[in-house]
Amino acid sequence: MGINPEHDQLEQLQAYQALLARWNNTFNLTAVRDEGQMVTRHLLDSLSVLPYLHSGPCIDVGTGAGLPGIPLAIMRPEQPVHLLDSNGKKTRFLFQVKTALSLDNIVVHQARVESFQPGSPFVSVISRAFASLQEMVRGCRHLVAPGGRLLAMKGASPGLELQACASERIDAVVHALNVPDLNEQRHLVEIRLQPG
Repeated sequence: MGINPEHDQLEQLQAYQALLARWNNTFNLTAVRDEGQMVTRHLLDSLSVLPYLHSGPCIDVGTGAGLPGIPLAIMRPEQPVHLLDSNGKKTRFLFQVKTALSLDNIVVHQARVESFQPGSPFVSVISRAFASLQEMVRGCRHLVAPGGRLLAMKGASPGLELQACASERIDAVVHALNVPDLNEQRHLVEIRLQPG
């Protein structure tokens, strides 16, 4: 993947996975139970978008258990990463991870994306299995800084979803992602909003 984590970053990723596995037993944060599958389907899947994440404030909308936001924040400790979810048990877990791993670059918000009003907009607005592309564009447009981008993580190439966005005044590029040990398609849709 071309990612070279420092030793302390590897330890933080392992600690995050351990917390996720422990909390998952009680709070059902993810359908993935096998810890080996958590590495592939959660950590590596999240880190596959790292090359596309520009510097500057980022927000992970509908973050759930902190994916992809927490792995990205671990790998980019200098970058502000905001985590947004409306579910209280999930945001409690996110606060626990932030505290336990001393991730000072993370800010947790409990709100619905449509009603969330940030102090300032974000260079990158990312989501993983959050909504259709059209719903993401409509629901997250107010979060994107001028020149910023929406980054939508998808499985199969979302041709039909892109067709449904024809009226949304966007420019979109689809990137195929390579996730080691995952025999499924993964894509990242990079969306720039046209002004007006």
